[in-house]
Amino acid sequence: MPDSLAAQAMTRMTGWKSTALQGWGRSTLSPCLAARPERLRELRAALDTPEGRTLIAHGGGRSYGDAALNTDGAVVVTGRLDRILAFDPATGELVAEPGVTFADLLAVFLPRGFVAPVSPGTAHVTLGGALANDVHGKNHHHAGSFGDHVLWFDLLLPDGRMQRVSEAEDPALFHATIGGIGLTGLIAAICLRLVPVPSNALAVRRRRVGDLDEFLAGFEAASGATWSVGWIDALASGRSLGRGILETAEPSPTGLPHTVPKSRRFPVDAPGWLLNGMSVRAFNALYWRRVPAAGQEVTVPYRQFLYPLDAIEGWNRMYGKQGFRQFQCVVPPGPGVAALRRLLETVAAAGSASFLAVLKVMGPEGRGMLSFGMPGYSLALDIPARPGSEELFGRLERITRDAGGRIYLAKDSLLSAEAFSAMYPRADEFRAVRARVDPDRRLGSDMARRLGL
Repeated sequence: MPDSLAAQAMTRMTGWKSTALQGWGRSTLSPCLAARPERLRELRAALDTPEGRTLIAHGGGRSYGDAALNTDGAVVVTGRLDRILAFDPATGELVAEPGVTFADLLAVFLPRGFVAPVSPGTAHVTLGGALANDVHGKNHHHAGSFGDHVLWFDLLLPDGRMQRVSEAEDPALFHATIGGIGLTGLIAAICLRLVPVPSNALAVRRRRVGDLDEFLAGFEAASGATWSVGWIDALASGRSLGRGILETAEPSPTGLPHTVPKSRRFPVDAPGWLLNGMSVRAFNALYWRRVPAAGQEVTVPYRQFLYPLDAIEGWNRMYGKQGFRQFQCVVPPGPGVAALRRLLETVAAAGSASFLAVLKVMGPEGRGMLSFGMPGYSLALDIPARPGSEELFGRLERITRDAGGRIYLAKDSLLSAEAFSAMYPRADEFRAVRARVDPDRRLGSDMARRLGL
């Protein structure tokens, strides 16, 4: 078959279509060619992109920034590669395609007494995206990140070879792919170990916290809890700086009746005037008072505790058409405490309207060369994309860097290449592995170009 006809046949098999994609923050629109393979052969065919464009994988679309965007390039959307390939209940070992989501795992395996060892903040993240971003959850202080529970994965390399990668088989590629934001190859299958649980429910304790010092003391007292997370009123200041709600959870020995989860849809893009300092302060005050002064103990389904925002479908529309950006950092113990205070003071002084501010205790360093996880404290803030927001991010970035912390790439859209290299000391190791497996730079993304990867 002539080369031109072969290329046309390959294009038909792959099904490239012109489209525009966004990160979950909806602050940028990225025109590209996209394909949605349903079989491995179609995934392999996607490597031959039209006109030699660079390629990146795109899972559930829950990266907030530009990690899975490739403006004027090609994007392979992996959501239809969603088959569970094998499961061994004796060991908990699961083999699945990259498009399987945490919602799928919950639906299939929670009734059988198993859950994912680590869950991000939404069930709509795919396993491929979880590996590529080395996601973490509310149990990082004990369980680490997603990559800590991956036994091996099949990686379709840019030259078309399929390679099984593990700690024993090409450890450098293993560590580069975990958290490697999709720049070492296309993930075709993942093997991880699920963990057994006694029921379908969690026993949750909630209590009000008056300020940041009380929050950190509360985390220390709850260090043995399986899950812990704090919601912070990011607009509180003065003596109330860092006030919020501390939640801890343990597997409940008794379950709850099975119910089909229901979600409400945020129907339209909220008007820009709706989100302002006054409205958010009022909301935050009500949210803080929803927990009784004496505290609260409840038994809830896993989904309700692990994925609370999933209860509102399309909640990212509440920030309006301009969208929002999320700032999430981790800062080490010691200098990190002063940094947390400065971060909260900076946001409160700016009056940036953030419904969502989340504080977590972080545990071990991640396995990946670009893993976010490290011991310390993680703070996440949603900030509307408005004039002045980029300058605010710059100030938050400097505070984080000066404290020896780092910014989470899965949420980022503004970090500079210079700051990235300072925050991620293994970046040059990653670049070396990438040069080995993709010397022609066939893979690429907006984030990769921005960070000089």
